[in-house]
Formats: sequence, C-alpha cells, structure tokens
Amino acid sequence: MKSSGRSCCGTGKPLNKKRAATSDIGFEAIERLGGEEVLSRAVPGEDELAAMSRRYHALSDPLRLTILFLLRDQPLCVCVINRFMHISDSKLSYHLTVLKESGLIEGECRGNWIFYSITDHGNKALKYTERMGK
Repeated sequence: MKSSGRSCCGTGKPLNKKRAATSDIGFEAIERLGGEEVLSRAVPGEDELAAMSRRYHALSDPLRLTILFLLRDQPLCVCVINRFMHISDSKLSYHLTVLKESGLIEGECRGNWIFYSITDHGNKALKYTERMGK
C-alpha cells in the first residue's frame, strides 16, 4: 500500500490510504469545531483537572462515601465518626485527610476536638453520586 505522506498519531508510522481517509475525517471534524485551538479550550487547565481527579478519587472509596453521608446533615467530631465507622484511628485519619485535601470536607478546631463538616463541593458531589447510583 502506498503511504499518504502523513504519520499516524505522531508515531512516525505512515498512514495507509484507508487510515488516511479516516484521519482526514477526524481533521475535518476538528476544523468544523473551530480548529485545534477551540477544541483545546474545551479542556480545563491542569490545576482544575487535578482538583477534579482528587475529588473523584476521594469519592471512589465506600468508607469515604460513608463519611460524607454522615456529615451531610451536621458537623461531627472524629470520635462520633469513628464510633459509627468502627475502623482504626489511623485509617479514619487517612480517609479524613483524603476528603479534606480534595475539598469535600473541612475541619474546625473546637477546644481539643476537630469537628468535620461537608463543603459545598462535597454536597454537590454527594448529590451527583446519589443520582448516578439510581
């Protein structure tokens, strides 16, 4: 087969005629959308993608989802969360840290205790997760 002169997806391997035609369809579609620059604007920036990824990671664990459900209606101290969860302190601490770093919960010191509450992002994520589960 004769090569079209272009390479496939930057691999350096030449495209055959059938592949070149398919590739041209893809390039035409990009041009109809306004070109690569317009297409690239549809993708969030690296920082936003990283934040989204952290939230999805935090939502991917049943223990962390349980914590979000517990915090949905009221802030709770660690001892109350742990009484319900029945896990080691270190394991609970790890899961709370993941949720906090993802922006789904926040902690507030009250004397010797830390009370955790769900954030607006956490509420939205939990509602979305509930809708997806149905």
